[in-house]
Amino acid sequence: MARKAYRERRIAAQDGLMLYYRDYGDPNAGETPVLCLGGLTRNSKDAHTVALRLSQRRRVLCPDYRGRGKSARDPNPANYSAEIYGSDAIQVLDAANVHKVVVIGTSLGGLLGMALAVIRPAALAGVIMNDIGPDIPKAGASRIAGYIGTAEVFDDWPSAAAALRTRHAKAYPDTGEDFWLTLARDTYAQSDDGKIVTDYDVSLAKSFASGAGIPPLWPMFGALSNIPVLAIRGALSDVLTAETFDRMAREKPDLVRVTIANRGHVPLLDEPEAAAAIDDFPTGL
Repeated sequence: MARKAYRERRIAAQDGLMLYYRDYGDPNAGETPVLCLGGLTRNSKDAHTVALRLSQRRRVLCPDYRGRGKSARDPNPANYSAEIYGSDAIQVLDAANVHKVVVIGTSLGGLLGMALAVIRPAALAGVIMNDIGPDIPKAGASRIAGYIGTAEVFDDWPSAAAALRTRHAKAYPDTGEDFWLTLARDTYAQSDDGKIVTDYDVSLAKSFASGAGIPPLWPMFGALSNIPVLAIRGALSDVLTAETFDRMAREKPDLVRVTIANRGHVPLLDEPEAAAAIDDFPTGL
């Protein structure tokens, strides 16, 4: 049997809930470790390609948020909040004995990168924000809210891939069947009866709809003023607008920005422009 490219770790959060994360690369690698924080309903599988590349020279930690993937579901949906996610992320760093990281934060993960700049700024060597900013348009939030509260069940992987293609085709217009099948396997899980099912706790939609635990975001972005930041935007994104992207640059003049063509919410980070920007950031670390 081939050896996995990562180690599987499980730890208890401060409230006792069991959290899962993938641990890639050499723990004693000389370059600053990376913490990959995913989107609202996503899990550690999304970061696999990026983690494989970066783990050649860095340690890479990829957690499943509570209620996603292999982390336990929380019996109290109110705990699906930005404050708790931030606490869980710190718990992962402490368990891994990692004191300083570059955060690669996709969507929700980018907001958590900003939150870490408030609650533990000394832990951040840099933040890479993937298609997220301090303003979230109602249209983009409404689109996401329209599907996250529904538990889906499919008979097979092609059916799951077709559903994703219907939902997200505008975000990935230049992709084919193989892409959608891979995305399906990264999005869903196979249950014991062979069905393909939602791989997160759909009750997190309640917290998302209420905006639970989300403070004003521009002041949080301001906490990154002395931290290197790379901002990546999908040119077709309905979550990070061009106007917000421009304001971010005005608020933080040293912000490094990259726009990825033919991508909506979110870029996959394996696009050549995104990969090159990530590999070069932050310089000297």
